Amino acid sequence: QVQLVESGGGSVQAGGSLRLSCVASGSVLSRRAMAWFRQAPGKEREGVAGLYRSGDSTAYADSVKGRFTISQDNTNDNTNTLHLQMNSLKAEDTAMYYCAASRATADEAYLSGDEYPYWGQGTQVTVSS
Repeated sequence: QVQLVESGGGSVQAGGSLRLSCVASGSVLSRRAMAWFRQAPGKEREGVAGLYRSGDSTAYADSVKGRFTISQDNTNDNTNTLHLQMNSLKAEDTAMYYCAASRATADEAYLSGDEYPYWGQGTQVTVSS
């Protein structure tokens, strides 16, 4: 089991920055991929950025490449913190952002929601133009 708690959302003007954090607690976190997803009203959930092996493997949606950076602070194999640094924010980045963790059999940074059975409660990001 993995528990995930996000923080850091808020409101910002276009061009600004926000840093999201997700505290993960559970077992064998080092063997799990972790990722950020987002969902805007009326739209499908989108994989934004994924990470595996503390950043040895990362993946980004084309819409955020060059603007968002995913990273991880490893405390131990039972607790770590995932971050999403978001720069040059656009109005279309407005969404609820969710942190997710995979099963302990990951081998890459996935961006498909099907690979992630554990989810946080979400944190809202609103970008005004």
